[in-house]
Amino acid sequence: MRSCVGCHVYCIPLPRVALHAKASSLSWQLKTLHGALISLNQLLSNHKAMSNHAQVPGEPTETTTSLVETATGAIQGFRPIKQIHEHLCAFHFYGYDMTRQVEAHHFCAHQNEEMRQCLIYDTPEADAKLIGLEYMISENLFLTLPDEEKPLWHSHLYEVKSGVLFMPRVPGPIERHGLDKVCKTYGKTIHFWQVDKGDNLPLGLPQLMMALTRDGQLDEELGRDVEKRFGVSFEKERAKRAELTGPTHGIHPLANGGGKGLIPKLREVDCKPADSVPRVFV
Repeated sequence: MRSCVGCHVYCIPLPRVALHAKASSLSWQLKTLHGALISLNQLLSNHKAMSNHAQVPGEPTETTTSLVETATGAIQGFRPIKQIHEHLCAFHFYGYDMTRQVEAHHFCAHQNEEMRQCLIYDTPEADAKLIGLEYMISENLFLTLPDEEKPLWHSHLYEVKSGVLFMPRVPGPIERHGLDKVCKTYGKTIHFWQVDKGDNLPLGLPQLMMALTRDGQLDEELGRDVEKRFGVSFEKERAKRAELTGPTHGIHPLANGGGKGLIPKLREVDCKPADSVPRVFV
């Protein structure tokens, strides 16, 4: 015990080990606080982005409905949904209009090693809108498709290598293993809900969507917004993925719309009846 210079208070000097432990504890607390602030900022950014989306019309969910959902949730299996194991974030554009681009969150399950099927939402939040579906297949399966079918499918090589397709919050080594397979696949995507137009319900015809295939196509503002909200850097990811490779035979020339815009059309035709049903609509 000793007296501090200039005062009459006796102090007990702390061992260096104790001081080091306190400093380490303080450093850990500061890092934790910094991480919490970053998470809070991302949550606020996500909330702001979600608030810009059109609200779905209708009355709020009633308590009785919630109770029934709780009961059915405990009783029923939901096995197809429980197979979802992967979340991919990327961008899609309308097959006939590259200026209309949307953020697309894929929640995917494997049918087998060569096929994924994905539900697509506009955000990863609990109240996200289900806007579409995507099927992903291997190069081997793609090559078996008829030539008239191939233009409906898009490649994933550029999306992966450029960094714009990523797995939110997944550690690098695990993400890399998954993306190494994704960049060799082809996808067929249909959107039912045109959220970019502000539609508050899924209106109009289903839309064939395509993926980015080269630099300069991504809407810069949309890209920066996603980078900020998810704490990623597309440029840094691009550098890390330089060695990833695409399909063994290269990108098929008929994929990605065959280099042309594609738009679905609805036309009226005769409705073929069942043999036992008369051709009369009542």
